[in-house]
Amino acid sequence: MTANSTSRVEEAAEQYNVVVNHEEQYSIWPIDREIPLGWRAVGTSGSKEICLKYIEEVWTDMRPLSLRKAMEAASAAGETADLTEPDPDPQEESLVSRLSQGEHKVRLARGKAEGIPELRQSITRGYVFVEFTGTRGGTELGIRLDRENCDLAEADFENRKGHIQLTGRLVLDYVPVCCRISVDLSTLEGTGNLTVEEASVAS
Repeated sequence: MTANSTSRVEEAAEQYNVVVNHEEQYSIWPIDREIPLGWRAVGTSGSKEICLKYIEEVWTDMRPLSLRKAMEAASAAGETADLTEPDPDPQEESLVSRLSQGEHKVRLARGKAEGIPELRQSITRGYVFVEFTGTRGGTELGIRLDRENCDLAEADFENRKGHIQLTGRLVLDYVPVCCRISVDLSTLEGTGNLTVEEASVAS
């Protein structure tokens, strides 16, 4: 058995739990590791592919639970919700604001897309994990892709050459944002940034 075959067999044997936090945001966690505080297992487990497929099916609204409730309450009252979250430290720039300024180093998050086959599967499913490596401890984001605005024209997946440009959306710190990244297939690293989706907040 070749090294690549061994790696694929080991990866296929890895098992994960689907976990959710109090804001009803989903992720996956290795089944043999203790689930972090603030998260709980939902009862679905299996291979990475099975767990990510489950998340794609059930996580249809990316807004945090508190944001959805605020918008529903405002709608019922015929008012416009104030969806801005108070900054606990006025002197500290928010993560959304920081990642919305200029370009930042990114990479496909380890353990979520470790190779080209996994990356292609993630793109096909329409959901990828990206890590902004320049933040404290790294910031890992799950992004639901907007396929119409993704550019794979320069991608040579078979030979691991070229660049891909991915665009997707998520909610970060209660703020709907658009994430755009450009990644080199030879390293699965590149640059990216966020853009606040103001229209989404107002709607």
